[in-house]
Amino acid sequence: MQEKTTSVAATSTAVDLNIHKGKSKILRYNTACTNPVAIDGENVDVNTFTYLGSIIDEQGGSDADVKARIGKARAAY
Repeated sequence: MQEKTTSVAATSTAVDLNIHKGKSKILRYNTACTNPVAIDGENVDVNTFTYLGSIIDEQGGSDADVKARIGKARAAY
């Protein structure tokens, strides 16, 4: 995964495009590989992230998403 990330970073630099390291995230889904992935020395691995309002985690479960939605519903009422 690091090789592909490095290749994309090098190609984007060659055509004057920048990768925003703060917005770039890599989530490994149900994998045993634990090697960190970095862009220009900055780690971009995460355990969870929000995509279109849903929380996605590395285990593939929806527990965190359901808990967050219940919390938002309780706060609204």
